[in-house]
Amino acid sequence: MTDQPDIPFAGRERLIAAVDAAVAAGDDHAVTSALRSAMCALIRDPAVELPACTQLPVDGHYARRELYRSPAHGYSVVAMTWAPGQGTPIHDHDGLWCVEGIWRGALEIAQYELLESEGERFRFRAASGMQAGVGSAGSLIPPHEYHTIRNASQDAVAVSLHVYQAPIVHCARFRPEADDWYLRYDASLVVDTVD
Repeated sequence: MTDQPDIPFAGRERLIAAVDAAVAAGDDHAVTSALRSAMCALIRDPAVELPACTQLPVDGHYARRELYRSPAHGYSVVAMTWAPGQGTPIHDHDGLWCVEGIWRGALEIAQYELLESEGERFRFRAASGMQAGVGSAGSLIPPHEYHTIRNASQDAVAVSLHVYQAPIVHCARFRPEADDWYLRYDASLVVDTVD
């Protein structure tokens, strides 16, 4: 993939204009609030259709397809496709805010509170959980960025669209050890091809 993806799709310019306007809203809380509202409106807008490739899952992992990077504002727009049962371990966003909206299906999203850490060991407590359906949008702002996402459906594909403060190429993931303790490991994020 090129450094500046340029993936055509119906309503692309409308989506970019809405994200650009939201990013100009001010501090992180104002930006993510404006983006959540914009995302909900964009999902309902029949003029905005994500590329056909975003409907196609990938075997073995949820698909990440970067659709756009803003040369002016630095944000990145990534579509994720979740086959039935696919999900993430507890992970962070490498210190970046993110707004995510559900375009198809439903996803289970659980947020975690970091209680303490000892070197590469971290102790979390489940803070909240929700089933998010089409038309909903949420946000994560560091340091409250630890979460999991999962498509709990046994037969339906889910699609979400994520706007990150900047391109996210790696993150910390957390593998369960015992009780509420997890072992941290770094993960490079795969970007799947856009056909």
